[in-house]
Amino acid sequence: MSRARKSRMPGFTLIEILVALAIFSLMAVMLFGGFIAISNQVDWSRARAARLQQIQTSMIYLSRDFSQLQPRPVRSELGDFKEPALSADARNIYLVTLTRGGWSNPAGIPRSTLQRVAYLLEDRQLVRLDWQVLDRLSGTEPRRIEILDDVNEVIIRYLDAQLEWHENWPPLGSDNKVAAWVRPLAVEISLELSDHGRFTRLLEVRGG
Repeated sequence: MSRARKSRMPGFTLIEILVALAIFSLMAVMLFGGFIAISNQVDWSRARAARLQQIQTSMIYLSRDFSQLQPRPVRSELGDFKEPALSADARNIYLVTLTRGGWSNPAGIPRSTLQRVAYLLEDRQLVRLDWQVLDRLSGTEPRRIEILDDVNEVIIRYLDAQLEWHENWPPLGSDNKVAAWVRPLAVEISLELSDHGRFTRLLEVRGG
């Protein structure tokens, strides 16, 4: 009678276990790396979308203000002279100051639909300011909105009736009494951004 063979249970050697662990670890690292890459891509896409939205919003502000430019000079804060309806001077702290129409009044507050607006480049931020009254007194504080950041440079040019471009408005040498009411035909806005380079927008002024 032959001796019965003892059955052996199949198993793994130490080397096989180590190889399996190494493969599993490698797959885990690859999966984690892929997850991080996808997460970073999502974050980048969201940041880019938010940035493009910010740029678009800033251009909406600019387009709306210039397209609704009104020939309404305002009294200076000291009351000693009239500021032009549109004022742009490189010596001024503001890039441009203007009177715009179309200021909505859903609450029916007794005020004008005209509004005084200014733009300022400060610490690489494009800032929009507006005042609650046109002929403001000294010390009247404006509302301030930072509409665009990472701005390296802003250049605004104005097209006159002779189809000549000016960086100052009213143009140098103009009759101050007449020029205070005059609007340009068009406005060219050039923005240089740290992440998107330079782009230019040409805006027509209604009634200019």
